[in-house]
Amino acid sequence: MTERLIPQDTDFNASYPGLSRRLRLGVVGGGRIARTQAMAARMSDRWDVVAGAFSSDPAKASVGAAEWHVAEDRSYGSFAEMAERETARADGVEAVMITTPNNLHCAAATSFLDAGIDVLCDKPLANEIEEAETLVSRARETGCVFGVSYVMSCYPMIREARAIVARGALGRVNQIHVEFMQDWMIPEGSHDAPHVRWRLDPAVSGPTSCVGDIGTHAAHLASFVSGLELTHLRAEFHVCGAPKPLEDTVFMTTRHAGSVPGTLMATRLATGNRGGLRLRVFGAEAGLEWDMDRCEHLKLNRFGEPDRIVSRGHGHGVSPQTERLVRTGRGFPEGLIEAWANLYIEFAMAVAARKDRLSTPADWLSLPSVEDGVRGVRFIHAAVQSNSAGGTWQPV
Repeated sequence: MTERLIPQDTDFNASYPGLSRRLRLGVVGGGRIARTQAMAARMSDRWDVVAGAFSSDPAKASVGAAEWHVAEDRSYGSFAEMAERETARADGVEAVMITTPNNLHCAAATSFLDAGIDVLCDKPLANEIEEAETLVSRARETGCVFGVSYVMSCYPMIREARAIVARGALGRVNQIHVEFMQDWMIPEGSHDAPHVRWRLDPAVSGPTSCVGDIGTHAAHLASFVSGLELTHLRAEFHVCGAPKPLEDTVFMTTRHAGSVPGTLMATRLATGNRGGLRLRVFGAEAGLEWDMDRCEHLKLNRFGEPDRIVSRGHGHGVSPQTERLVRTGRGFPEGLIEAWANLYIEFAMAVAARKDRLSTPADWLSLPSVEDGVRGVRFIHAAVQSNSAGGTWQPV
């Protein structure tokens, strides 16, 4: 009998179902974000981490295998070796998370796609538009699931915000403002940390630092919630702290589909700000606001009426799309790790559906896709071109 992962009687309007077994996940990269994602993948109860390419240094890879509790014969010195050897195993990995520096994303993803292994890749998808477009083509040709880790879209109240806009509760959207204000580059010496050095190296990080890292999150979030694609921007890059080869701050004016105006600001030098991600969408009839530092709540304002606060939690009247990503009742907080876990739940559902050859409703999953990743790379390059041209408008 053919193994089935998703239950036959799944109600696609209800919570995401448990699978008949956990899926086998591999890790490419072994740094801080890989550990965060692995923690979240395990929290989702849909994944077991069974293999990894933790370092190209054999000694570090061996240490990594022990730390990750991965069998030594499943710890590899390169992603190419991992793809080849795991494909040959009956119990090989079914998907991988790619958490390397940016310049390796394309080559790593291609190795696994060509092996028929599903991929969840960190953003930005690649450093060049051509590389990103190649990954779209390879994903389509192989039929593999290819998700991109725009995790901010996986907070339950962001899903609720999206549902509110989609049902027309704001009226016609007329402004979109998003900001990502952090302060972790302020301390002297912060540039020398291993996880920071490569983010300031154009050969590794690509043509931007702040824009490619947190700016892409902000741009994706604005389009995800509003339903309006980013079409044009003008950008100014700044170095507000110690001298560095790439920007630590960006200010943008934006336009979305329908000529809807907006702003996007991102920095790592906003003293006193930690999370610092905030989204505001205003329409002809109402506006909504979400702040990651208070991620449990969504503020909905209608002109001439008292403000309304929408809360995350079971049984609180949120949409079915939100409810399926909620774990606890009101008053029992959830945060970033849970949002990461939601990303890995949806990735698991997509992988399982592919394996089951199951046709699912178009609105069942909102997993950020490889196409979203390409839009992110185009956003980065439009920002670079605009800044180089003195802040002129550029198409995305």
